[in-house]
Amino acid sequence: MGKSEIKIYKTEEGKTSIAVKLEKETVWLNLNQISELFERDKSVISRHIRNVFKEGELEKYSVVANFATVQKEGEREILRNIDYFNLDVIISVGYRIKSKRGTQFRIWANQLIKDYLIKGYAINQERLQKQAKQLNELKETIKILGNALENKELTNDESKSLLKIISDYSYALEILDQYDYQSLKIENTSGKEFFQLGYEEAIKQINLVKNIYGNSDLFGHEKDDSFQSSIATIYQTFEGKDLYPSIEEKAANLLYFIVKNHSFSDGNKRIAAFLFLYFLEKNGLLFSENGNKRIADNALVALTLMIAVSRPDEKETMIKVIVNLINKKN
Repeated sequence: MGKSEIKIYKTEEGKTSIAVKLEKETVWLNLNQISELFERDKSVISRHIRNVFKEGELEKYSVVANFATVQKEGEREILRNIDYFNLDVIISVGYRIKSKRGTQFRIWANQLIKDYLIKGYAINQERLQKQAKQLNELKETIKILGNALENKELTNDESKSLLKIISDYSYALEILDQYDYQSLKIENTSGKEFFQLGYEEAIKQINLVKNIYGNSDLFGHEKDDSFQSSIATIYQTFEGKDLYPSIEEKAANLLYFIVKNHSFSDGNKRIAAFLFLYFLEKNGLLFSENGNKRIADNALVALTLMIAVSRPDEKETMIKVIVNLINKKN
């Protein structure tokens, strides 16, 4: 989910309106707003929230976020970082104080989230369809250019221009053809890696990235042991042989597992993309022999997003696409 949105919630009797923050596929209210929603003193709400965490009903790190919020203090408006609590906390408090308003708010919020997710899914589908259309148009364009070279006597300048386009995009065309006919193969890879990425080293690099790109305290916060598993899985062996024998295969699976396992409270895609690049760079594959990026920025973004929305049964195809894009032939 991208930038946060603000939705206005009105109680059934219409006496109370609350500006609800919609972000990270849930809704968020601060302490003042929850107190206003349930018509209880802030000290009462605070006590219930503390008990929710104390009793282990919810884990604080996964349901609390810190957002910059403008507050009116006297005659001044001050920007402060304030704790917000997500729908899980709001529902828990509602149950504890047996509030009818809590039930009303839960129904409203769940419908809001459902509508938002459907809208987001539709946008993603439209974007992917547009990308597929653009790829097909590129494919057809290159075929037309090829026919032009065969059937028309061209000037020297025309020939150079057409040949340059075909040369620049011939590998992309080949990948598209293989993808269309389900004949993608893993070949021309670089063999076994000389740098191995360990869990501690990965965490160290994530902390460095957090200082630059992390926009929340939850960035890089592990929710469970799945990140450790993602790192370990790319080095798995069977009968003494690596399941993912080449640098490219390990890098592709590393990107896939981190995106799919969703191991962090925030920053999963950025962390996955960064460690993918870091692994390639440490193994000498991030740049081609002439110093150019082996995978362009927009291609990395597209691949990461495609992994995120892909189905589990599409994993093998996704891995083959990534390997073919980063191998030395590209």
